[in-house]
Amino acid sequence: MLILVGYVGHQMKWMDSRKAWYNILNAAGSAILAYIAFRPFQAGFVVMEVTWVLVSVYALFRLEKRA
Repeated sequence: MLILVGYVGHQMKWMDSRKAWYNILNAAGSAILAYIAFRPFQAGFVVMEVTWVLVSVYALFRLEKRA
């Protein structure tokens, strides 16, 4: 649900993808899905979700450096 909130918020222009909340929702949601993907192991799902977490966390750190 967290990823969907971020996605819908961005598409409806309620959220700015350059703001922390958007990236926090994406990181948290994809981390939960990555955990689920490991049980049972689903390679494609794991790769997608772990990549999503890493990109979202990177974006958060990039925002922190600008502030």
